[in-house]
Amino acid sequence: MAQSVPDYGGRGMSLYTRLVSGVLFPLHERLKGHSTVALRRQMEEDQWLAPEAIAANQLLRLRDFLSHIGQHVPHYRDLFQRLDFDPHSLQSLDELARLPLLDKARIRAAGDALRSELAGNLQRFNTGGSSGEPLVFYLDNERVSHDVAAKWRATRWWGVDIGDREVVLWGSPIELGAQDRVRLWRDRLLRTRLLSAFEMSPARMDAYLQQIRRLRPRMLFGYPSAISLLAARAQAQGIAMGNVGLQVVFVTSERLYDHQRSAIEACFACPVANGYGGRDAGFVAHQCPAGSLHLTADDQIVEIIDEQGNAVAPGQSGEIVVTHMATRAFPFVRYRTGDIGRLGTQPCACGRGLPVLAEVEGRSTDFLVAQDGTRVHGLALIYILRDMPEVSAFKIIQHTVDQVAVELIPGPGFGQGQITRIHEGFRRRLGQGVQVDVRQVAELPAEKSGKFRYVVSRVGQ
Repeated sequence: MAQSVPDYGGRGMSLYTRLVSGVLFPLHERLKGHSTVALRRQMEEDQWLAPEAIAANQLLRLRDFLSHIGQHVPHYRDLFQRLDFDPHSLQSLDELARLPLLDKARIRAAGDALRSELAGNLQRFNTGGSSGEPLVFYLDNERVSHDVAAKWRATRWWGVDIGDREVVLWGSPIELGAQDRVRLWRDRLLRTRLLSAFEMSPARMDAYLQQIRRLRPRMLFGYPSAISLLAARAQAQGIAMGNVGLQVVFVTSERLYDHQRSAIEACFACPVANGYGGRDAGFVAHQCPAGSLHLTADDQIVEIIDEQGNAVAPGQSGEIVVTHMATRAFPFVRYRTGDIGRLGTQPCACGRGLPVLAEVEGRSTDFLVAQDGTRVHGLALIYILRDMPEVSAFKIIQHTVDQVAVELIPGPGFGQGQITRIHEGFRRRLGQGVQVDVRQVAELPAEKSGKFRYVVSRVGQ
């Protein structure tokens, strides 16, 4: 039976939060051409539908989505013609498997043929490159609106909302690079404080802890590795963080380990909500207060496949494959994430009909140690290599604080200039005395998922 959507616009929400979530943020999204508010409201209604009704809605939307890209996206128009594939003939979601899998190599090979002929302004994005295979792709307002709406819905599951005080411990150049006046004012209005997760020195972590104590945020968002490191620092220094008013800690972008969850919850005296997704695959799943990772089935179809590309039974592990149906301008159809996971077999006690992702493996980004002892998030080095089109794939290994190895598959144009940039970038982050050994290889060993993993071997082990 459908349940009413929780109303966080009443008890427990400050007047300022009501103003932001009800007026300022909707205005912000409208000015950007996003339909986020209407989408979030619809998602909050649809989450209580029965699983069968959600699956039926997915099939209707899948037919429409595939029909659209089959007409307006050159790559899929040609593919459907070659396969004699008619989207309108689909009778079940399982028939999506008639289409080939999409990976980063295929996206790069397809190039502009993956852009819709109807696409307007598209935003250029890169994957984080933690797989060692960076990807350039494009998003439009439709895709961004759907992902923001899905994240907003999941945020409200925990009794917090946009406009509540938030501290973000993050490290992407998009978030930390161009902090212009408009963005700074927006963050101030939304009461968001951004802290860098790229350099976690003891002094900086102490400063972060004091900022959190002073700001008293209702939510903390970031990498589980960075936040658990901050929790360990608080414990080591005897800094009490359980009385700062945090309601929830949201973590994403990496695998959350049990010991990290325990350390974070013990330090901040609030639950940890795990999320799974990425800029490429989208906002795939998020944990509800009952403990389940719910798939964003409103927008996406998630498959779990074995090494031969065949579907596995619910409850069995395999590679996570995502079809995002809000990507008509630059389609992601049966996109291989490279991550390993398994679907749940039981409904969630929360009552939502959204399918459950029982477990996610992979995505284990680590910290490196600079010569001065500072912990440096691995993504800080990944971004150096990711932004080099001359590098096809890579792996990073730290042997000691003074020695780092980079194994890479060179692409066209790779030469001494790129090697110099790697040396300079790594030494800027890790210390000028670090020896950086760049090795060109013909291939990198793939993991079970088929993905080239970024690897950091812990110093001293």
